Amino acid sequence: MTDTHFDLIAIGGGSGGLSVAQRAASYGAKAALIERDRMGGTCVIRGCVPKKMMWFGAEQLAAIKRAEGYAIDVTLNGVNWSELVAKREANIRGIENWYDGYLSDNKVTAIRGDAVIESVNPEGGGTIRVGDALYTADNIVIAVGGTPTVPDIPGADLGLTSDGFFELVNRPQRVAVVGAGYIAVELAGVLQAFGSDVSLLVRKHAPLRNFDPLMTDALVESISHQGIELVTDCTPTALARTADGIVIDNTARELAPFDAVIWAVGRKPLSGSLNLDTVGVVTDAAGYIPTDEWQETNVKGVFAIGDVTGRAQLTPVAIAAGRRLADRLYGGKPERKLNYDNIATVVFSHPPIGTVGLTEPEAKAEYGEDAVTVYQTRFTPMVDTFEESAPPTAMKLVTVGDDERVVGVHAIGHGVDEMIQGFAVAVRMGATKSDFDDTVAIHPTSSEELVTMR
Repeated sequence: MTDTHFDLIAIGGGSGGLSVAQRAASYGAKAALIERDRMGGTCVIRGCVPKKMMWFGAEQLAAIKRAEGYAIDVTLNGVNWSELVAKREANIRGIENWYDGYLSDNKVTAIRGDAVIESVNPEGGGTIRVGDALYTADNIVIAVGGTPTVPDIPGADLGLTSDGFFELVNRPQRVAVVGAGYIAVELAGVLQAFGSDVSLLVRKHAPLRNFDPLMTDALVESISHQGIELVTDCTPTALARTADGIVIDNTARELAPFDAVIWAVGRKPLSGSLNLDTVGVVTDAAGYIPTDEWQETNVKGVFAIGDVTGRAQLTPVAIAAGRRLADRLYGGKPERKLNYDNIATVVFSHPPIGTVGLTEPEAKAEYGEDAVTVYQTRFTPMVDTFEESAPPTAMKLVTVGDDERVVGVHAIGHGVDEMIQGFAVAVRMGATKSDFDDTVAIHPTSSEELVTMR
């Protein structure tokens, strides 16, 4: 017997689930949200938010060190990692607790426990079991996100994942970060800034290989400047604990010893416990849930948003997809959907990378090499005027066609994490190189280089 019926039930209390449930409720829909763990999801609890707090701390340390070049007499007496972690976690708990009021104020029913989709209806939606209780909904939204992966090698459990990084009460001195994506780059940079000796182990020639080559090359230069050891062509085959620390065997040589090894080799969707096979919701070989352009799965009235779809795994994407889905279902906007093109993103490296649109190789593959014109620059930002051998800021505009429509903006340097949002608007609106050129520059800034490039 069904206990409660809802217009919409979202499975997963992360950014996507919270957003779709809240937006649906704002239109008067009866909405519920099911969460088995901590409310807020990966981004708030063990992802973007605590990561950015640690990044800010690393940036403060960099500013203190930079002060000497400005004839400022500053003494750095040390960093209390444990105190910073305690302050960070107190802030996170505050956000987590805030969600209780947020859901209540928005008239969204919070349900705690593991969700299993018991059945689906031909007309849409279905029945969800949580413990001994059954709930029905006209529309079900799967927003369960993902979790870090660990390689299947001997001793892999001796390493931490990014989740484990956020549980570190004390800072390890000797750290190996394994991975070439943005999580690996960000964790390596934070740890090095706080005083750890960091080795970044990548499987091929460089990290962030899917970014524009100018960004990849500049990042490698920056990594070297930070003092991070970049170990290329490295595939760990086993981990073992010795009296001196954790030893890593790999295809090239033995690396040892480390106080901590952090796996940042990818994530996998948390779709396995939902009973999707039984009710006929299709997943791919990795467990991701394909959807159409309206976020609907192959089953009517069952939708998926966020990381579990495998597309553009970014918090703002999950939020945007959820809100647009609710707008369409309950807000009288039948054509409302998320456009996955030209989504801006930032890697919080040191300095950060900001990017939107196509890389140079992607543009040439899509439009043909002759149709693509590229503008790029490298320079020392003014903030580093008094620092010897500082890594340069690098920027690139990728344009296509006779009118040189800007299809890609890529930058690495101080402040690009904040400036890229505005340029993302320009790219989405179809701005051309002449539009950039006709924009009066703000001087002296790094961002002016993007509108004065020749």
